[in-house]
Amino acid sequence: LFPVYWEKVVLPFDVDGFSHSNGNFRKVYEKRNIGMFVTHWDVCLNSRSCFKVLEKRGISIHFAIDNDGTIFQFLDMNHIAWHGSKGKINSSSVGVEIANSYYPKYQGWYTKRGFDKRPIVKNAKVHGKTLDPFMGFYPVQLKALKALMECVHRACGVELQTPKEKAVVPSVASAKYKGFVHHYQIVKAKIDCAGLELQPIINEIKKG
Repeated sequence: LFPVYWEKVVLPFDVDGFSHSNGNFRKVYEKRNIGMFVTHWDVCLNSRSCFKVLEKRGISIHFAIDNDGTIFQFLDMNHIAWHGSKGKINSSSVGVEIANSYYPKYQGWYTKRGFDKRPIVKNAKVHGKTLDPFMGFYPVQLKALKALMECVHRACGVELQTPKEKAVVPSVASAKYKGFVHHYQIVKAKIDCAGLELQPIINEIKKG
């Protein structure tokens, strides 16, 4: 077990935890060689609804970060989650779904439940195109992401680096890259997590 230095962590066996069903991931019993950490936004209202969607679709993820910064672990990191669009990516990575319903029309859902308004991301570019404005992450979610990234670095040896390209990166798509990446750097059909800069987070981790 590797601790996450964060005050709100819920494990699969906790009373309020979530654990993926057998058949939605591949069990691995020998030590897995993990080279990448992949970020996703869940396009769901919270981590509970994200888990339900993943289960219904028969896919999986290792971690989720909820609106209040709670880190949920849905799956043991040594097992292969189906999250990265390609089998070779899944085999060599762990992933996180960060709660964010993306579309600004859902802003009211958050404020009605006591959350602050989400920041709006404008002029984000990915795959050579400028995206329409969309909702970004809460600051507490980014702090939780930093804690999780640091834990994965310590536990799995994922290197503290990230590609600069805002598009598919061949070395990432071929699972040869070692570091922290976005889903859009794997396949052109994805845009998550556009607008999220991982390098500043990595720099903070390096500073200790």
